[in-house]
Amino acid sequence: MFGKYRHSVDPKGRLFVPSKLREELGDAFYVTLGLDHCLSVYTQQGWDAIVEKYNALPISAARKIRYVFANACRCEPDKQGRFMIPADLRKYAGLKQEVIFIGQAGRAEIWDSEAYDRLEAETMTPEALAEAMEELGF
Repeated sequence: MFGKYRHSVDPKGRLFVPSKLREELGDAFYVTLGLDHCLSVYTQQGWDAIVEKYNALPISAARKIRYVFANACRCEPDKQGRFMIPADLRKYAGLKQEVIFIGQAGRAEIWDSEAYDRLEAETMTPEALAEAMEELGF
C-alpha cells in the first residue's frame, strides 16, 4: 500500500476507504491503535501475522501490547465503501472531520489531517530522508 488520500469522517463516525486501497484491504480489515497517535489498518493476512507473533510471546512481553488488541476492531465496508471508526479510536487519534489515509507498504495509517500535515512539515527534510535511507541500507 502506498499513497496519501484525504477523506472526511461523517457525523456518524464513518469513513470512506480510498478506492486505491479497497482491493488491497479486502472485504474486511482491522483498525487499531498506531504509533504517534494515528490508527493502523491491517489486512486480514497482516492481522493474522500479528496475532501469530503475539501468541508466541511470553506473557511479560505480551502485556506491553495488550492495548493494541483491546482497542482493535474488525471493519467491513458497506456498499458505498464506508466503515465505522469507533469513538474511542477516533478520540485516540484526535480525528476531526478531515483525515488522511497513508499507505505504509503492508498496512495503512489513518491520521487527523492537521496532525499529519504538521508532522510532515516538521520531519520531511532532505537530511531526515537521507538518514532513513541509510538506516534501511539504500
